Amino acid sequence: MGTRAIWKPWGWVAALLWAASPVSAADSGERSVYYGDLHLHTSYSSDAVFLSGIRIGLDDAYRFARGEVVDYSGQKLRRAEPLDFIAVTDHAEQMGVGRKLFDATGSLAGSELSRKLRAGQQASIAEVGRLFNSKQPIPGVDVQPVLVDAWQAQMEAVDRYYRPGVFTTFLAYEWSASPESQNLHRNVIFRGNRAPLPFSASDSPRPEDLWAWLEENRVRGIESLAIPHNADVSNGLMYAPTDSDGNPIDAVYARRRMLNEPLGEIYQSKGQSETHPLLSPSDELAGFELFEYLMGAPGEPRRGRASGSYFREAWGRGLKIARETGENPYAFGVVGATDLHNGLADTRETTYRGPGLAGDVPTGVAQTLLGQAEDQNPVISILATGSGGLTGVWAEENTRESLYDALRRKETFATSGTRISLRVFGGWAFEPKLLKQPDFIRKSQARGVPMGNTLPAAPRGKSPSFVVVALQDAKGAKLERLQLVKVWLSSDGPHERVFDVEVDTDGARSMQAVWSDPDFDATQPSLYYFRVVELPTPRWSTLLADSKKLRRPDSVPENVQERAWSSPIWYTPASSEAPAKAQ
Repeated sequence: MGTRAIWKPWGWVAALLWAASPVSAADSGERSVYYGDLHLHTSYSSDAVFLSGIRIGLDDAYRFARGEVVDYSGQKLRRAEPLDFIAVTDHAEQMGVGRKLFDATGSLAGSELSRKLRAGQQASIAEVGRLFNSKQPIPGVDVQPVLVDAWQAQMEAVDRYYRPGVFTTFLAYEWSASPESQNLHRNVIFRGNRAPLPFSASDSPRPEDLWAWLEENRVRGIESLAIPHNADVSNGLMYAPTDSDGNPIDAVYARRRMLNEPLGEIYQSKGQSETHPLLSPSDELAGFELFEYLMGAPGEPRRGRASGSYFREAWGRGLKIARETGENPYAFGVVGATDLHNGLADTRETTYRGPGLAGDVPTGVAQTLLGQAEDQNPVISILATGSGGLTGVWAEENTRESLYDALRRKETFATSGTRISLRVFGGWAFEPKLLKQPDFIRKSQARGVPMGNTLPAAPRGKSPSFVVVALQDAKGAKLERLQLVKVWLSSDGPHERVFDVEVDTDGARSMQAVWSDPDFDATQPSLYYFRVVELPTPRWSTLLADSKKLRRPDSVPENVQERAWSSPIWYTPASSEAPAKAQ
């Protein structure tokens, strides 16, 4: 299992990691943890309007995120705890058009589609599809002014709700390419508060063209990054060994990808993208919250390919490509998000009711959600979704600049919605006795590198060691397991192994350790990340069934084990140690 030490001085560890205010952290150069959602939709996303009837706009979305009460279908709703930051990522494809079609006095009121919708009729599948796939979604109608107004509203709302040091709002949007129902979606997050009209999948469905737009903006001083999401339903395309034209990934592609996409969304309401039982058969926790069917695929439900769709395999594939080309296209960190389409960034099992619902739902609606009133297509089954995730960021202060820079350097972790705190450092000189020193976090930072980074060159005869500290969600379950996942590259390809660093079946309020790799080979590229798992708690579907006195659904587990994942730390052999490239 490797060298390790576990010590649980809950009081002062919690004080050390949680008590420092953002101002004191910024003044001292220390970093605090901030939680937020980088993927949320409002009524400015046309699919939210057409598929869920959502009317919640930007103001209510921001107010709910910062902990205020909002009205939802006559109910007063409030988050269990405020977020520190939020990115509203409405779809670029016909942004604002859906809500404008319901406006009897708006610029689209004269269109046949608007009249039909306002009369209570539903849009056809073809009409909804045109909103995402056509530059002219409504025949004979110029929607460009609507897009311009919608983007202006986004920029104004970002400024209106930004409170530096208290609540950060990111200007953002979603690019939503789905060739043949294969998800290639990315969320674009800007560092500043102004940007040109978004580049959409209607402009191009190729990620490389999106990167070109980001690069052009960067030359003009407009900094941003893109975050792929739902790789799990990409049918193997998100992390393929080839580019969009089917050519093997080369060094130029790899550099561009990492410049523009330093992060990936490992968890959201439509499942996790860490790994799959088919890819990690020896990992007993690999089956967590799987969402496997391609979205919007015509005909019979189609399960996507696992290979190319999950992070752990992609990280190993990146090591192989780096050995062949000198550049790693998949050295990305992790974030978590909701992707909810009701404007409410909710992440608790106790309050989640599906991507387009919130609050108390009637018994009849609950029966439908639980699959007891009518058959559900597994492609769109709400039962297959889970409560949204969160991104944890270690930054000096709660400002756009500080948080964005932390995203860029990948000093991030993701959770399945719980507020676990997770911090990791890697180095070559960490010893178990370090944990007994009250300033061990400061010393770990000085002697090593934080998650998201690459280890410095290996001293001869040394194995990498890692300091990890995990604290339970103050309102959640205790921690059951702390694990280290290693991925490495040998002559016959990538390999993986999961190490149990600490297991407590009764649950612990904190887990911390110094862990050293017992099988380190200095000639093999590798990466390491931590996974923290809570004790089992009832899944949202179980809680809903029990509250309405309905039968618990059989198609999903009764319980869920909430968890957190750290961004990896990479090791690259020095050129003198690495084996020669295959000819």
